[in-house]
Amino acid sequence: MKQIAIIFIVLIFLFTAGCYGMSRTQQTTLSGAGLGAVGGAVVGAFAGGSPAVGAVVGAGIGGITGYFVGEQGEHHYRRR
Repeated sequence: MKQIAIIFIVLIFLFTAGCYGMSRTQQTTLSGAGLGAVGGAVVGAFAGGSPAVGAVVGAGIGGITGYFVGEQGEHHYRRR
């Protein structure tokens, strides 16, 4: 559990530093994938499965969700 907390803190730092200069869609895709990976790893660990598989599945779902959220935001801002 301590390793997950350390990984989570490092990922937050990397995502906030690495999002400079990216579009809104790119930021939400990356953030969604990161949060999905962490959430999937936690669910996989607590469910008795593999945290690695949970992280991969969570990253995929989170990335796709983040992409669509970012695209909706881009279209919203373009209309104004």
